Amino acid sequence: MKIGFVGIGNIGRHLATNLISTGFDVTVFDLDASAIARLVQLGATGASSPREVASVCDTVFTCLPSVKAITQVVTGADGLAQGFRSGSTWVDMSTNDLHELQRLAGILAEKGVATLEAPVTGGAHNAESATITILVGGDERIYRDHAKAFAAMGGRVFYIGALGKASIIKVITNMLAFIHIAATAEAYMLAAKGGIDMRLAWEVIKASSGNSFIHETESTTILSGSYDIGFSLDLSCKDLGFATQLGREFDVPLEIATLVEQINLRARDEYGGSAGSPMVAKLLETACGTELRALGFPENLEEYLATMPRAERLGNPIL
Repeated sequence: MKIGFVGIGNIGRHLATNLISTGFDVTVFDLDASAIARLVQLGATGASSPREVASVCDTVFTCLPSVKAITQVVTGADGLAQGFRSGSTWVDMSTNDLHELQRLAGILAEKGVATLEAPVTGGAHNAESATITILVGGDERIYRDHAKAFAAMGGRVFYIGALGKASIIKVITNMLAFIHIAATAEAYMLAAKGGIDMRLAWEVIKASSGNSFIHETESTTILSGSYDIGFSLDLSCKDLGFATQLGREFDVPLEIATLVEQINLRARDEYGGSAGSPMVAKLLETACGTELRALGFPENLEEYLATMPRAERLGNPIL
C-alpha cells in the first residue's frame, strides 16, 4: 500500500514519521516546504501538491487545523479530488465538522473513492511515541484494510461506527478537556486566595477525587507560567463550537460547555488565537490580581510528560 500524508505539522509529522519508520512507502505534502524536507530525510517522497499525492498513492491521510483547510485540500483546484483514482481511500485524521466531512465524502464517493475519519487524541508527545489514541469511523471493511497503518501510528485504536460517529466522540473528549482546564484554574485560584501553597495544592488535588489527567499534566503549564500545551485558543474555540453545535442539533442543553466556550472566546479576543488554550487561566489571574505559580514545573509540557511513567501518559485528550 502506497500512503500519502498531507498536513505534517505538530501532530501529522509524527504520524507520518511512524508510518515511514515501520516500512510504509509514504509521499508527503505540506504548505511548509521545510516540513516536507525533514520527512524526505527520513525516507519519505516529497510532492508539490495534494493532487500529486493522491495521483501516486492508494490511500491519503490528512491532518489539518481547520475545516477550511480540509475543504481546500480535498476539493481545491490542486486538491486530492483532482488526483484520486477510483478505488483509493481518503482518511481524515483532523478534528472536522461531521457535516462537512460527510459532504466531502459524498463528492469523493462519486469518483469511486472511499472515506474514513480517524481523529486522534493524545497530543504531540503520544503521536511521537506512537501511543496516540485513534478513533475511526466509516466502512468497517475499509477500516480493517488499514489496520496495519493505524497500528503503526497509534496505541489504542477504536472503531466507532459509521462515518461521522468518530467526529462526535472526538469533539466530546476535547469538550471535556477544555472544561477541565477552566475548572482547574478556578480551583487553583480558590487555593491561592485561601493561602495554600500552589505546589501543595497540585499534590493534594492529584491525590483526591477531584483529580484528572488534565490537572496532572496540562495544568502544570499554568503553574509554570508558560500556558503552552501545543494547542491554541483558535483550536479550542473551533472544537468548542463544534460541541455546542452538536448540543443544538441533538437538543442537549450544554450549559457548562457553552460557558466554557464563551470563556475561551474571551481569552482569544484578549490574547490572540495563537496563544495556548490554557491562557483561559490568565483571564482569571488578571481579574483576581493573582498569578498562579508553583516551583518545580518545567515550562515545556512534553518535558514534564517525559518524567511520567508511560502508563500515566496515555490518557491526554487534547489534539
